[in-house]
Amino acid sequence: MSLSLDSTQLDRYSRHIIMEEVGPEGQKRLLEGSALVLGAGGLGAPVIQYLAAAGVGTLGIVDDDVVERSNLQRQVIHGDDDVGEPKVESAERFVDRLNPDIEVETHEVRLDVDNARELIGAYDVVVDCADNFRTRYVVNDAARIEEVPVAHGAIYKFEGQATTLVPGGPCYRCLFPEAPEPGTVPDCATTGVLGVLPGTLGCIQATEAVKLLLDTGEPLEGRLLFYDAMDMTFETVPYQRNPDCPVCGEGGIETIEGVDYTGGCRIEAE
Repeated sequence: MSLSLDSTQLDRYSRHIIMEEVGPEGQKRLLEGSALVLGAGGLGAPVIQYLAAAGVGTLGIVDDDVVERSNLQRQVIHGDDDVGEPKVESAERFVDRLNPDIEVETHEVRLDVDNARELIGAYDVVVDCADNFRTRYVVNDAARIEEVPVAHGAIYKFEGQATTLVPGGPCYRCLFPEAPEPGTVPDCATTGVLGVLPGTLGCIQATEAVKLLLDTGEPLEGRLLFYDAMDMTFETVPYQRNPDCPVCGEGGIETIEGVDYTGGCRIEAE
């Protein structure tokens, strides 16, 4: 790999470069890498912030929503002046101010069956910051077909969870074969969420994404990390690949077209 970090980059990333596990080669890998962040909200905000600061050269940001004042308690890349603006545009301005090295690709759309594979397949890693089960299952299925790893995170009130889904390892459906019935799990607009909680979980997701791009360390493959902010505890629960999984098992699906992502998002065995 040709090393061509300029003097400004050598200064900006000096704390990475002096690390044996990263070094100039690793920093160049980050600068040449790409990550797709699904959601520029509570989880997406710290992910975008830290991936941009780390020098991940291309950041794709998917979000079809606008900034609301009630978001600002946790969505730290947006400010009061951004209220009413598309989140992807606000996020792009934030990244431009933080690190001019980063190319931001904004996708002001909702990721779904018709665009998931095209969007996901264009990036080296996906960071799933979605706030609904439908999107999580679409992301899992499309990413597995496209062979793109996913750093997943989810939050609820004072609790969060994270895992990393890599090609060849167990997928989200091995962990959760189907989604809860609609309406049984309320969202943060209904129950609230501790403002700092997504910062913790988003940083974990960003860490996993950086490790994947550097190809270093042990990702949360086959491990679900639980975080309880009230008790300040972390617990890791292992899980295995399901050989009969309709997505990552033998003879798994080759397309997401025709999959019913309503209700429990379950794929029935043929």
